[in-house]
Amino acid sequence: QVQLVESGGGLVQAGGSLRLSCAASGRTFSSLSMGWFRQAPGKEREFIARISWSGGSTYYADSMKGRFAISRDNAKNTVYLQMNSLKPEDTAVYYCAAAHGLPLWDYWGQGTQVTVSS
Repeated sequence: QVQLVESGGGLVQAGGSLRLSCAASGRTFSSLSMGWFRQAPGKEREFIARISWSGGSTYYADSMKGRFAISRDNAKNTVYLQMNSLKPEDTAVYYCAAAHGLPLWDYWGQGTQVTVSS
């Protein structure tokens, strides 16, 4: 079993940056693919990015390329999402997820709120 805890959300002005963290419990973190998703009020959950177990491969949704960057530190059991040039439309609850084998995401965190003011 893997537990995921997101942190780093908050209120930021448009144009600002935030770095989200997702800390994972368990010994299997380094074998898991990790991903970030978000869900805005009244909208479906949206894929942002994923990263392979080694960190050697990343994949982004087209709309997220350029402003968001996913990374991981297996020594710290943590995955990160660096978000730059934030816009009000980036306001959402951001979730991290873990997968033993894609495309199925096996574990989810409870989310962290990001609010971007104009």
